[in-house]
Amino acid sequence: MQWDRVIYVPAWRQPFKPERAIAAGPHRFAMAALAIREHAALFLSPIELERGGVSYSVDTLEALHHQYDGASFDWIIGDDNLPDLERWKDPQRLFALARFVVLTREESSPTPVLDQHIAAGRIVFADNNTVHVSSTEIRGRVRAGQTIDALVDPLVARYIHHYGLYNEAQP
Repeated sequence: MQWDRVIYVPAWRQPFKPERAIAAGPHRFAMAALAIREHAALFLSPIELERGGVSYSVDTLEALHHQYDGASFDWIIGDDNLPDLERWKDPQRLFALARFVVLTREESSPTPVLDQHIAAGRIVFADNNTVHVSSTEIRGRVRAGQTIDALVDPLVARYIHHYGLYNEAQP
């Protein structure tokens, strides 16, 4: 798949994760900025941080459509998000606002409702290099005092260490 640009949108608060499970939105924004700093086609948007509250993709897509009038959007998700997609806020509106591109880590099992969206081309699976590491694993390694240098950008690893992120017991 070829995109004009990829926009990272850190959530203020993710609806399916307890607040204590993740770093605060401004920290995640800063880490994303560090991670993409050398990639000219990657952009970072504070749209959800500026809005505050629980971040719903449908609200973000609505705002992005207003910001980039006439643009079409692909919403990139990991296959671990696929089973919950029907539980997202206003899923039918989501499929009207964007095509969902699923990056696979393992084999996914869509539901019959999602199968309809796959057949209609509203959900597609990307050919991507499999990354066998998850954010849960990274947080666990930090809690255990293990290195994450090979798993994240070195500046991100330093940032996590500097601010003591993910050190307390979290899922």
